[in-house]
Formats: sequence, C-alpha cells, structure tokens
Amino acid sequence: MPAKIYHRKNNRYKDYDYSSDGFYFVTVCTQNHKHLFGDIENNRMVLNRYGKIAEKYWVGLPGHYTNCTLDEFVIMPNHVHGIIIIDNGRRERSLTVPRSSLGKNLENAWNGQRPFPTKYGLPEIIRGFKAFSSLEINAIDENADFHWQKSFYDHVISDENALYKIREYILNNPPKWDSDKNHIANICELE
Repeated sequence: MPAKIYHRKNNRYKDYDYSSDGFYFVTVCTQNHKHLFGDIENNRMVLNRYGKIAEKYWVGLPGHYTNCTLDEFVIMPNHVHGIIIIDNGRRERSLTVPRSSLGKNLENAWNGQRPFPTKYGLPEIIRGFKAFSSLEINAIDENADFHWQKSFYDHVISDENALYKIREYILNNPPKWDSDKNHIANICELE
C-alpha cells in the first residue's frame, strides 16, 4: 500500500504581493503545538526563557527588516499572534516599538545585526523570526530540539474596523486560553 502524501494548504493569496504596504495579522505556532513559551497565570502570559527569546526576536523585527513595524502582539504558550505593518517608505526611519511595549529597551534585540537594505515581504520577515529564534533556543539548550510549524497563518487587514477587532483579539487571547483553538487540549488531530 503506498504511503499517504500530505499536501500542505497554501495560506497565501494567489498573486498577492506580500511585500506591499499594509497591515498583516499573523499567527506562528510551535511544531505540534507544544507548550514551550510559558504559562497563563491569572489570565496573563508569563514567559519562560524560550518565550523571552521569541519575544526578543519578534520585537527586534523592525530593527532587522526596516520596512517592518509592529503593532499589537502576544506570545502564548505555543504560538505568537501579532500585527506586522509593512511600510516601504519607513526604511530610513528610526525603530518603532509596539503599542503595547513592554517598557524594555529592545532596539538591539538582534545583537547588532544590520537591517536588510531592501524591502522584504511578510514570508521573509516570518522566516527570519523563526530562523533566528530557533537558532538561539537550540543553542542555549542542546536538548530543546525546538522547531516552528512549517508555515504560518496570515490575514491581510482590510480596514480600520478589522484592525480594531484583531487588536482586541490579541489583547484578550491570554484570558481565553482554555478555549483557544491553539491550546493542545482543544486540538483533535495534529498535522
């Protein structure tokens, strides 16, 4: 009997330029939805050292990809939700921080690596986040064997009303963790 071949669904819009200016909602999950970034305590996310590394590289994205700005985001036990703004006119501007900044100086989160001089699209920005965060997590813990899922979810935010609703969703994600579709207890079948 031949082995089953699984074809991953392409999440991207066909013929859409993901390097174009706009607001993008993304969700990036750990492989097999493993809870690796911390725990929800009193309806708030408490990051462990892996979660802090994920946060460092997320917040450092605008310093590495200069056409990228961040809006709301949250690191959850097994995924990251965030809004990335691609603004190709921003390349010469200074680093901006998320609206819900944690009050930390994270401008040098990428250890002084220089920004790319060209405009990159959303898939490249997420690839960089996943690659650099994975490298550091696996470097500090040789037994971590940390991996992200191969793809990520994205949604092109079309208007201010949608932006507002997505911001609210992100901010209210920790208190709703027990019913979250990414919570391992709520996943019937892992891919």
